[in-house]
Amino acid sequence: MVPRVTALRLIAKRTLTPSLCQTMKMRYSTVPLAYDLHEPAKPSVGNPNKNSPIVFMHGLFGSKKNNRTISKVLARDLGRSVYAIDLRNHGDSPHDPHHNYTAMAADVGDFIKQHGLKDPCLIGHSMGAKAAMTLSLTSPALISSLISVDNAPVDARLESDFARYIRGMKEIESSEVTKQSQADSILQSYEPSVTIRQFLLGNLHRPRHPESQVQKFKVPLSIIGKALDHLGDFPFKDPREVRFEKPALFVRGTKSKYVPDEVIPLIGQFFPRFELVDVEAGHWLISENPEAFRRAVVEFLSPKE
Repeated sequence: MVPRVTALRLIAKRTLTPSLCQTMKMRYSTVPLAYDLHEPAKPSVGNPNKNSPIVFMHGLFGSKKNNRTISKVLARDLGRSVYAIDLRNHGDSPHDPHHNYTAMAADVGDFIKQHGLKDPCLIGHSMGAKAAMTLSLTSPALISSLISVDNAPVDARLESDFARYIRGMKEIESSEVTKQSQADSILQSYEPSVTIRQFLLGNLHRPRHPESQVQKFKVPLSIIGKALDHLGDFPFKDPREVRFEKPALFVRGTKSKYVPDEVIPLIGQFFPRFELVDVEAGHWLISENPEAFRRAVVEFLSPKE
């Protein structure tokens, strides 16, 4: 069994202060998001949510390809289509100088509308989780449920590792490497973990240029570097001003520090119908313990008798 804690709280009347209204009305130019569509071979018979798709969002330095395997599994087990997307400035999606959760949420909201998705469930890991939470609070009518993977609706200091990764990746680009092995040799000075280096180097590609074999990163390092100071923030500060009053699941890694016990009451204030599941893993729990994550999601999204 997956350890599960369910918390239900009274729903207070929603009031909007001028500061909140300003935040919600803030509008950025959206970008069209690249995506992979994973469709079930056999849609679930008798599942009233079979036409309700899943929109899956990766974390910082990630892309849709990181969620390819789990997306196929969830499509199979739930009988739902899964849209694994690239958030702005990641993967195959366009670059934009604005990289914050309000802008990312606006992109995803437009994606849902443009593709005619009805009552989708949002799943987001880390950065993608905060983007999903932001959209659920700004446009709750667009979605049916939320699954936040190892992140919480709080301001938190981003780990210094990310700034170090940016420095290493910039050194790789300035060295004009032509092989991933060369890039890995440089990155070893910045990150000892082979797994994390492979994850970061998954962003390397060879731009189409007939006279050059030099590899570059798909993520715009200067834009992401400037955004790092604010990627630990959350756009909403006061849960008395706005709430998402539909089902929400928070999945956290027991070896991760991103969702400590002391923030659980705040989660319940922003998301009164939330459930909490602990998975034996660190921050990268989807790849570290995919079966426990799969069970948690399937149980949450399966029809309740």
